[in-house]
Amino acid sequence: MKQNVGRTDRIARIAAAVALAILTYAGIIPENLSVVVYVVAGIIALTGIVRFCPLYKPFGISTCREKAPF
Repeated sequence: MKQNVGRTDRIARIAAAVALAILTYAGIIPENLSVVVYVVAGIIALTGIVRFCPLYKPFGISTCREKAPF
């Protein structure tokens, strides 16, 4: 599995996941949506941690910088 999530993208994903979890835990997100938001936050965090986004693959998107050949 080739990494396709770069450093900035990774930080943004983890920050967004933490923010969603905090908003849900604080009760700002309605209770009937809390399970969905927790699942979405978990998926976002997981893609940031493993540095691979399955939705990027079919479109050929990669936010990783290309490494120098030497």
